[in-house]
Amino acid sequence: MSAHGNLLHHIYKFNGRCSLLPSENLWLRPTFFAATSSPQNYSLNSGLRLSSFPSHLSSGGMSKSLLIGKCTPDNVSSETPSNHASESPKIQEEPSLLTILTGANSILPQVVLASTILALVYPPSFTWFTTRRPSAIFAGYVGQFVVKPLLGYLFGTISMTIFGLPTPLAAGIMLTSCVSGAQLSNYATFLTDPQMAPLSIVMTSISTASAVFVTPFLSLLLIGKKLPVDAKGMVSNILQIVVTPIATGLLLNRFFPNICNAIRPFLPPLSVFVTALCVGAPLALNVESVMSPSGISVLMLVIVFHLSAFVAGFSFTGLIFRDLPDVKALQRTLSYETGMQSSLLALALANKFFPDPLVSIPPAISTVIMSLMGFSLVMLWARRKEPAL
Repeated sequence: MSAHGNLLHHIYKFNGRCSLLPSENLWLRPTFFAATSSPQNYSLNSGLRLSSFPSHLSSGGMSKSLLIGKCTPDNVSSETPSNHASESPKIQEEPSLLTILTGANSILPQVVLASTILALVYPPSFTWFTTRRPSAIFAGYVGQFVVKPLLGYLFGTISMTIFGLPTPLAAGIMLTSCVSGAQLSNYATFLTDPQMAPLSIVMTSISTASAVFVTPFLSLLLIGKKLPVDAKGMVSNILQIVVTPIATGLLLNRFFPNICNAIRPFLPPLSVFVTALCVGAPLALNVESVMSPSGISVLMLVIVFHLSAFVAGFSFTGLIFRDLPDVKALQRTLSYETGMQSSLLALALANKFFPDPLVSIPPAISTVIMSLMGFSLVMLWARRKEPAL
């Protein structure tokens, strides 16, 4: 071994045979052990680096060559160049999303510790989960996307089999039952039971977010055999109608509060004006159908549909949560959530994806009937609560 301690000898055993690669075939320079006089000869990486420079580079005549042990099987000649020496190290693949999700339980102790500290430092970060009662949220979701679509399918089928109405009108009733909850239900809940308003907002938010996929699926399931349904197009359209405006509003409020404060006074009248246009346009285009006996039948079916949804939400909640002290308030809240839905969304989908204008008539009628029936219940239940106040 030289004074600089630069020579390394790597010998690898393979099937009991080893051979030395001639020094003129391949040279390696040790990056940690070589003491060269030129700074550029150093490598910042650990290990050994392949190079093809002459064997005498440093001062003092010291050779930086290394003898590399080449291991070959018995049936390979020692004169054959080694492929193993020239192979570059494999790059480690990045973990996939599935791998990350599968190993998520490994951070459970840290999550528990962080949750404990956050709950002690800022209790409202978790009290919403206990006070809102996940079971009530789930019940509201079932009423929105299970009970109401079943009622819509029932009354849509009745409209064709008993009343003999055209298929597009029945499809309009079913489409109305497949959309998410209406924001008016939050306002109605606030007027009747203010303490339940946060719960109503959570239920409406969850149904609105999931409507991107649930509404097209239900529409395809209930209407697909009667009329062609573009489920993929509905997903994209609901994203544009629902998710994009909400995300835009949140970002504007976060980063441009002054602009939001400036335009906020003009938004309520603008929304009323747009709602009037959305409701009046399909009715005006189909005034003859609306005023005909079939139009009266659709009106009655929409009224009975909403009435059944209000009653179902109120009754089922009373049966499931009858032991709770505030069951009456919870019944009213879930009744609003089940009976009131975003009929304007159904109207927009009907105008966009169904060429027959008759499909848009039930959603347009529903917009009016749902609002009138919901706030009629607000006045009724508010009067009944007055003596107790």
